[in-house]
Amino acid sequence: MSHTTTDEPARRASGATVPVLAFAGIVVAVMQTLLVPVIKDLPRLLDTSPSNASWVLTSTLLSGAVATPIMGRLGDLFGKRRMLIASLSVMVVGALLSALTDALVPMIVGRTLQGFAMGAIPLGIGLMRDMLPRERLGSAMALMSSSIGVGGGLALPAAALVAQHTDWHALFYGAAGLGVLSIALTLLVVPESPLRAKGSFDLPGALGLTAGLILFLLPISKGSDWGWSSPTTLGLFAAAVVVLLLWGLMELRVAAPLVDLRTTARREVLLTNLASIMVGVSFFVISLVLPQLLQLPDETGYGLGQSMVVAGLCVAPLGLTMMFTAPVYARLSARYGPRTTLIIGLVIIGAGYAGGLGLMSAAWQTVVTSVLIGAGIGLAYSSLPALIISAVPASETGAANGLNTLMRSIGTSVSSAVIGMVLANTSNDVGGVAVPTLHGFRVSFLIAAAAVAVGLVLAFFLPRGTTAVSQLRASSEEGANLARAEQALAGAGQPPHGFRGRVLSPEGAPVPRAKVTLIDRRGRQAGATLSAADGSYALAVPSGGPYVLAARAAGHAPLAHAATHDGDRPVDLDLSLPGETVPA
Repeated sequence: MSHTTTDEPARRASGATVPVLAFAGIVVAVMQTLLVPVIKDLPRLLDTSPSNASWVLTSTLLSGAVATPIMGRLGDLFGKRRMLIASLSVMVVGALLSALTDALVPMIVGRTLQGFAMGAIPLGIGLMRDMLPRERLGSAMALMSSSIGVGGGLALPAAALVAQHTDWHALFYGAAGLGVLSIALTLLVVPESPLRAKGSFDLPGALGLTAGLILFLLPISKGSDWGWSSPTTLGLFAAAVVVLLLWGLMELRVAAPLVDLRTTARREVLLTNLASIMVGVSFFVISLVLPQLLQLPDETGYGLGQSMVVAGLCVAPLGLTMMFTAPVYARLSARYGPRTTLIIGLVIIGAGYAGGLGLMSAAWQTVVTSVLIGAGIGLAYSSLPALIISAVPASETGAANGLNTLMRSIGTSVSSAVIGMVLANTSNDVGGVAVPTLHGFRVSFLIAAAAVAVGLVLAFFLPRGTTAVSQLRASSEEGANLARAEQALAGAGQPPHGFRGRVLSPEGAPVPRAKVTLIDRRGRQAGATLSAADGSYALAVPSGGPYVLAARAAGHAPLAHAATHDGDRPVDLDLSLPGETVPA
């Protein structure tokens, strides 16, 4: 799918663009954990049954899952900044609606609207790819991707403090205020991306995906209440399989699909999305287990007897550590690539859960566990968008990252259902109240470790040393080479001093972000760059003589062209052809 640009020139991204986009990601992530401190009180606060009250959380989960791929695609078509502001605006409306009611149905509607804001995460990543130079892109995307966990981690102590000392509706007023602030900052600081995907919005595809996701996630969320073997649960799972299969067949026949399944089926994209589910599973386990362990009374023999606020503060390092790992990720990824960084992150998560099995007897031990697991999740989350966008065209960045964010949400949903079932089945009945056991907490940590192990296997099968790793390495040297080449080739009346041309696909379409390397007669690298959005590249040469132009692109075989620079004729690199000598 190709892309075009708007007639209006794009403003340059300022130094404040990345913090503002990351703040927007944190704000929308807050919606996911906003009510965690008052979950047990919701039936009383809304004057309803526990089963009905659970819809207040389930509605946000479902709408967030639906919104991420849809808003990503709308951003590709109509402007990512525009859709980001729309997402935040819907969230503000939903927060105000929830703040003004004590009734169940309006509260569910408000929480559904709040969930739609989750589309802001892939939109922010897409804006960063479109506007930022390569040397800033790695750390910026890492921070934006980690904002999901950062917002969730920081919201716990803040929400607990508010819920403990004020009326619980203040949580929603605070969320609305954060949303308004984020909208204002986005309008003032963030420029619109000029990149647009061609085509129209796939409404049937959006409706089919929405139906399939609801049919799949609804029994996951409500299976414990309905019974995992009940006809309702099994029937919804079966319906989800049928609907998603039909949706997939329909998407393969649409010229401009909501989700390009052919791109999604590429090995690097498919394995990254599957690994994302495993990371989502591991992230949510600690968020479910540690707050309960910390707040259980000392009389249980293993509970730590902490208040709601202290419990939130002990878990807060999970989010803070994720935020501070963004610059660490940028250095690791620039040196070793996002595949290796993902593996390192998963190993750290696994070590955190393994160590956490024996670190459950004091509050400070839970802080250590939170820091270690937060560092691993921060590295893992940061690696995912780099792996995704290096394998998809620029015009599909929003939709592709929306799908990846959806995979993480599916992971957290599965984690919530499985861990909830484990804790329920291993709990003790004390005076009619189900009290989680230490055995249940440890089994939950083992499940998280198993998910990490699966994620590691998937990560090891990601392509090694391919453009999925190399395309997004932040390299100021490559940027300098490109700048020098463009200056040399654009000099008025001056002879050209480099190679220029386009990288083309087998169908003759431009290939963006292909790695083009210049190799001299001694086999040494003399320069390197990435092709632009229209497939064009430019490389300066230090002197005349024979060179080899090597091109790599995701989904294509590597290509090498021998060329001698002695003129101004463009050298196109056709990835459909075998290596050949090109007279230049």
